[in-house]
Amino acid sequence: MLDLNELVSCTRCDLSLTRQRVVVGSGPLAPLLMVIGEAPGRSEDEGGEPFIGRSGQLLFRLLQEEVGVTRSQCFVTNVVKCRPPANRTPTLHEITTCRPWLDEQLAMITPRAVLALGNTASRAVLGSEAPMGEVHGRVVYLGAVPGLATYHPAAALRGGASVVHVMRRDLAVLRQLLDAP
Repeated sequence: MLDLNELVSCTRCDLSLTRQRVVVGSGPLAPLLMVIGEAPGRSEDEGGEPFIGRSGQLLFRLLQEEVGVTRSQCFVTNVVKCRPPANRTPTLHEITTCRPWLDEQLAMITPRAVLALGNTASRAVLGSEAPMGEVHGRVVYLGAVPGLATYHPAAALRGGASVVHVMRRDLAVLRQLLDAP
């Protein structure tokens, strides 16, 4: 069982030395969708909630427009619960060290589907080592729960309309999964 007191005081890796706070996740325990990103950014480290910066604004606008899902219908978390310095990609050691927390969340949360954002989340959650260009939009099952990877919204903020277009196509697949009986 997830011990929140232990999680918010975690010192298992060096990210605990530079974080402001542990960003556990937020949302209902039986959500329509579980959204998993890479790691908290500056806004998340300061605010204590995942995807509250520009990436989150884009993500939840796209989810509303393409899937009809609001943030309140999602449980939102990250593979790594503490912000890496300068928003760098988490190391394999950091991902592995933080993985038990994510595993407990995955066991505790009962979503209809899982959306992994970016390479780090896709690899950690869906088990794919292929680049995002090869795995986005493909359905993978986590037991009975369908999972899907798409680009991280930060990549869309950097890459522009072409990345947003691909994300919209991937989210159309997600909508079909959620609409299925």
